[in-house]
Amino acid sequence: MRYILTFLVLVSLMSNAQDISLLQQLNGRYDYLAIGNTMNQFENGANGVCVINTESSATLTINDSSQIIAAYLYWAGSGSGDFNVMLNDIEITAERTFSDSLDATREFFAAFADVSDQIINTGTGNYTLSQLDLTDAIGPYCSSGTNFAGWAIVVVYENDVLPLNQVNIYDGLQSVPDELTITLNNLNVLDNEGAKIGFVAWEGDSALAVNESLRINGNVIGNPPLNPSTNAFNGTNSFTGNQDLYNMDIDVYDLQNNIEIGDQSAEISLTSGQDFVMINNVITVLNSQLPEATIAINAISRDCFSRVLNLNYTVFNSNSTDVLPAFTPIAFYIEDELVATSETQINIPIGGSETYSVSIMVPENSPNTATVIASVDDNGFGEGTVTESNELNNIDEAPYELLLPAIITEALDVELCDSGQAVFLDITQQEIDVIGNQSNVEVAYYLTLEDAEASTNAILNPSDFEITESLQTIFYRVFSISDPTCAVTSSFQVSVVEPPVPVGIQDVTSCDFENANSVAFNFSAIQMQIENDNPNAVVSFYISLEDAEQTENAIGLNPTFQTETLPRTVYVNISNPSFENCSVIETFRVTTENCDIDVPTGFSPNGDQTNDTFTIAGLDNFYENYELRIYNRWGTLVYKGNKSTADWDGFSNQPSIGKKSLPVGTYFYWLQLDPEKTDTKVGWVYLTR
Repeated sequence: MRYILTFLVLVSLMSNAQDISLLQQLNGRYDYLAIGNTMNQFENGANGVCVINTESSATLTINDSSQIIAAYLYWAGSGSGDFNVMLNDIEITAERTFSDSLDATREFFAAFADVSDQIINTGTGNYTLSQLDLTDAIGPYCSSGTNFAGWAIVVVYENDVLPLNQVNIYDGLQSVPDELTITLNNLNVLDNEGAKIGFVAWEGDSALAVNESLRINGNVIGNPPLNPSTNAFNGTNSFTGNQDLYNMDIDVYDLQNNIEIGDQSAEISLTSGQDFVMINNVITVLNSQLPEATIAINAISRDCFSRVLNLNYTVFNSNSTDVLPAFTPIAFYIEDELVATSETQINIPIGGSETYSVSIMVPENSPNTATVIASVDDNGFGEGTVTESNELNNIDEAPYELLLPAIITEALDVELCDSGQAVFLDITQQEIDVIGNQSNVEVAYYLTLEDAEASTNAILNPSDFEITESLQTIFYRVFSISDPTCAVTSSFQVSVVEPPVPVGIQDVTSCDFENANSVAFNFSAIQMQIENDNPNAVVSFYISLEDAEQTENAIGLNPTFQTETLPRTVYVNISNPSFENCSVIETFRVTTENCDIDVPTGFSPNGDQTNDTFTIAGLDNFYENYELRIYNRWGTLVYKGNKSTADWDGFSNQPSIGKKSLPVGTYFYWLQLDPEKTDTKVGWVYLTR
């Protein structure tokens, strides 16, 4: 497949010399001429006068039967450049610039501007180029005879008496000495009669002709007496006969005997043994009866939910010198994949065109948004079957987008907690999941399916929508921006969940036993109270509001909560069992009061699982180092215990007595709570069976 440029823009600001390359190709009953003038008052030389003009004039004469097609202005000189000039008092700014150098201190410039509109409007007449001011720049160049400035206009015109020609304009800036070879491509020579080649060159000297020649395809050519074959660059204009274009040349030569029918290129060789010469442009005029196929995609249409593209396109035979034959192949590509072929149906005349349509199936592996390429004179393998005047402009391309909106992920139902105030929701929060990576689609929201399908009464502010019902259905429509009628619809539900019922929780007080390191609290009664009012509620306790709100670091209740910090606030998160984010937070305080240990006055170790041991409440929890002694009525020690021994079960644990059941009766206890303090309690207890 041929990816082609018709117009080549080759040069940016100031690089070091630019190769001569094709600028423009024009086909028709065309020919060209050129005018211009120097700014030098004399031919430069080492002993010459170091002055230069800032303007000069030349006359353009166009036959009344001819019509100007295009005109290109070139100007050049010594130094780094002046790129703003006047042509007949109209400001001209360089569109492209060129540079070259003889050595590190001698730099030269050239510039280009398309002046077609001005020359077409003015036509025959006098043209003055002004404000090309190099007065301050040429000083360093005068001693070596390289001070110059000048300008030229290349004019392409049409006349019905001319044969069908191909005019090729090449430009750049390349220098001689000692030898320069330029290959001109894109030629199509069908008849060499009247063939010609011309150029605009700068800095030639008529007095210097050492080994100076111009060869075409190896043949030395000349145009005597104006341009001897031994002095090609001698300050002349072949079109006007002017011989005082100091240090510039506008020359044209006959090619008839120097190029062959069928040639597609020509080689120009220039030599100069002494004179420094720069070639700025080369123009060829050749008889060329060839078609010129180009294509333009006019429109692309497509149906909703279809991978078929309907292309309307036009094949042109513009800028041609022969008809474009019927059955010229056309190929269509998407991402370098051939997707369709077609062909012209009739011979398309010179300057004519034909419009066609084709349907293209976009492959499944091709993206929904991409570019389709149309290529005329292409057999589907990137090969042409018709010889054209320009093989580099056969394609056109246009973006397409398939209308395939889809719901990638269905929107999930949403639950909200009824805060007792107006409930607002951003109903667009799932949009990224709904549309995925689709481009050129949007989502709209509605309260009824009918509105969604008809695309009417869309919710105006979906990012802050008030939910007014406990169960509300939201309908959404995913549609193509290019064609909003191409859409799919779906829905999701928004439920408003009632929060748990608040419960008034009383503060909890526990006994502060003497010397206790921490205090234990049992919240089971509180949990039961909450669950009575909120069956199945999820209840958890926390020691900070942040933890309660985030439901993190809940207090363990196996079976009691124990703390060293008193008093303190406990936070309770009561959550709806079906929606854990719907909750209320209650608080209560835990504190202590002064309590003594509770020593029972009796117990009955009879094995009935009730009151079988002498247990002193709070003793094990709050007194790590206590010691308990039990004596009988005669003062004999029958039991000795502490935190690591089992509660007294009515048996003796003293070696002097042995482990045996003690008789019913009254016994006396001695209880030391902390051995480091004189903190003892004494009393009696009755043992019964």
